Amino acid sequence: MPPLPKRKHSKGRRDRRRAHDALAARSTVTCSNCGEMRLSHTVCPKCGHYDYREVIAPKKEKKKKE
Repeated sequence: MPPLPKRKHSKGRRDRRRAHDALAARSTVTCSNCGEMRLSHTVCPKCGHYDYREVIAPKKEKKKKE
């Protein structure tokens, strides 16, 4: 039989253990070229700019045939 706790842990002890389990929001910055929000230290997915210069060509949207 596995070992069992002798006494119940209090709610405060349980909550103190879980204090660091919350998810943190990702920090975003505005793109210097288009003003779109993006992750810091990454190329903008909308316009392809990073540090005031174009690094990759932006993706063009495909038109749907109706």
